[in-house]
Amino acid sequence: MNKHLQSIGPAIIVAAVVCGPGSILSASKTGADFGYSMTWVIFLAAFLMIGSSALSARLGVFMNGTPCDEIANSFGRGTAIFVGFTVFLIAAGFQTSNNMAIFKAIAPYSDNHHSVFIRNYLPSTVLIALNSFLLFVVYRSKSLYSPVEKMMKVLVGLMVIAFIFNCIISKPSLIETIKGLKPSLPKNKDPLSVFALIATTFSVAGAFYQAYLVRDRGWGPNNVKETFVDTVIGITTLGLITLVIMLTAASTLSGKAIKLETVTHVASQMENLFGSWAGIIFTIGIFAGALSSFLINAMIGGRLLADGFGKGNRIDSKWSKHCTALALIAGILGAFFAITDPDSKNSIDPIIIAQASTILGGPTLALALLFLGIKINQRDQQKRRISKWMLWSVTMGLIVTLVLAFKTFGKLFG
Repeated sequence: MNKHLQSIGPAIIVAAVVCGPGSILSASKTGADFGYSMTWVIFLAAFLMIGSSALSARLGVFMNGTPCDEIANSFGRGTAIFVGFTVFLIAAGFQTSNNMAIFKAIAPYSDNHHSVFIRNYLPSTVLIALNSFLLFVVYRSKSLYSPVEKMMKVLVGLMVIAFIFNCIISKPSLIETIKGLKPSLPKNKDPLSVFALIATTFSVAGAFYQAYLVRDRGWGPNNVKETFVDTVIGITTLGLITLVIMLTAASTLSGKAIKLETVTHVASQMENLFGSWAGIIFTIGIFAGALSSFLINAMIGGRLLADGFGKGNRIDSKWSKHCTALALIAGILGAFFAITDPDSKNSIDPIIIAQASTILGGPTLALALLFLGIKINQRDQQKRRISKWMLWSVTMGLIVTLVLAFKTFGKLFG
């Protein structure tokens, strides 16, 4: 068992990219709006994420090529380009959201500073410096996977410590939490935060990328057990972080007339309720979440775009790096457009962009995973590489993403 635990990595990277500002905000809003009643949603989303990620990991160790290679062979290069471009759009939307989250987390500490430069330019300077540093890392690193895995483990650890600390001091009700495991529909309030919670916990794009990460890790057909242990521990950690954030909000913010528009608002409420240390520690968790998803999110979008065009499927390939840089640039440009024109009707709401991109992306990627899983089993019917429960969980996930797409489309576009 120690051997398996020591090899954990790919699913921790997936957990790190999924648990970003959007996930933190949606979990907080769900807890504030609906109390403990939506606890069951996190368990459902985590189960679907485990099934999809476990299936994707099996694809990574048993397929000769990447998922985009298999799609191109079955349906033509155009379909693979469509899948890659869809993932890139999702990544660009969330990348904008990540930039905005960091900007808004810094702004309260710089707005009242005596220095004119700090007041006016510090948040923007930090964003430019961070994106420039990541571009430098992408192009100068000869081997990206190992340092990325180590960094993600540290950042996920920071999130676990920060958010569990706030959960403990908020003293959530164990009885109400258990009652919340009984499925129920959202009542009396706009359920968009619940839709967002499912979409940000059950990230089909993150699960899809697991097939690439296990290959980066060097795993093959003899490492099936390692991939499963890695998936269960990594995605369970993701579910735990999301759960404690929601329980914290349910305990402290439920029933209060509070409008949570950004993760900074959540940190401010923690500070108002429990003192400055609580706010600071929650902000550390927010920064860890934003930073953990920052580079990996761009890498997912960039690498899948390059692979869709058949220009390179390795993490260190030239076109993967070029397209990752494109995702980073798209994210900061989108954020600056929203920051400099916040009152314009043409300004960008990054959360809306991210949610809207999943309308098309979620069902597309879930369908691709299901097709590839069935295809792998058909190649060798005597040795079923993909377990039935994984196929059923992805089928359930496909249905959930279709429902979410329909509901989100209605909410966003009337």
